[in-house]
Amino acid sequence: MIRYQAQRASDTVLRGRLRELVNERRRFGYRRLFVLLRRGGEPSGINRIYRLYREEGLTVRKRKARRKAVGTRAPNLVEVRPNARWSLDFVHDQYANG
Repeated sequence: MIRYQAQRASDTVLRGRLRELVNERRRFGYRRLFVLLRRGGEPSGINRIYRLYREEGLTVRKRKARRKAVGTRAPNLVEVRPNARWSLDFVHDQYANG
């Protein structure tokens, strides 16, 4: 019985180029890297690029989450009687004498 033996070319050059692009552009996934490789003259298909991307253990770097406010805000106190709180808007309000 004779079986077909695949004669795939070595991927070392392509893997190296893929690693270089990933180090330059950390937020690019395999699809955008594929476009960059294609522009650079690489004839490989997207499935091959995806396979190498996964074999190299590459992923899109996650952004750090925004820090959230700690604790609770102090509530505004409601005054019991009228005119207990006086506020002054220094942009619009004026005294009677100007």
